[in-house]
Amino acid sequence: MSLRVLIADDHPVIRAGLAALFDSEPDITVAAAVGTTAAALDTARELAPDVVLMDLQFDHRFEGADATRELRALPEPPAVLVLTNFDTDSDIVSAIEAGAAGYLLKDAPPAEIVAAVRAAAVGQTALAPAVASRLLTRMRQRPTALSARELEVLDLVAGGRSNTEIARALHVSETTVKSHLAHIYPKLGVNSRTAAVAAARQAGYLRRG
Repeated sequence: MSLRVLIADDHPVIRAGLAALFDSEPDITVAAAVGTTAAALDTARELAPDVVLMDLQFDHRFEGADATRELRALPEPPAVLVLTNFDTDSDIVSAIEAGAAGYLLKDAPPAEIVAAVRAAAVGQTALAPAVASRLLTRMRQRPTALSARELEVLDLVAGGRSNTEIARALHVSETTVKSHLAHIYPKLGVNSRTAAVAAARQAGYLRRG
């Protein structure tokens, strides 16, 4: 069965380019491509896509994070993957805390975007390597120790738990789990769950094995 994607971006050329990209993938179908957050919300309610690819800025207004939060509040919420030109710490964390499954920059390679959409559809967090690298650079002058809760999350990730299972075990929301991962990745200089576990073990945060 095809993975159904809704594209939300106010630039027609971007929408057309992404639609063409996904049309070349046999397992991905573009359910719709819209230019406003209001249209994204209406279309998501009507078509129930698996993933919404969401820009942050629409007509010079930063509406993407709020729209992400509304999408994730739907009875059957789609995964939301942010695709934007903006890469500040606050933009990234705000999007993840709103419920985004991941964060990519528009200069990401096409294969990376496709892979991130597939990852988001199965509940995985997709943080672009470029985003992780830029966050790490900004955070070098900040404390990088993992918090006790971040260590708990990492330990459960190492045990093979999904975000849903981690949320249940820690009695928090999936959004909170994703927010913890968004903080953990740049602290460890990684961009995936597997790499985070490996780096944490190497740094002595987790037992090896």
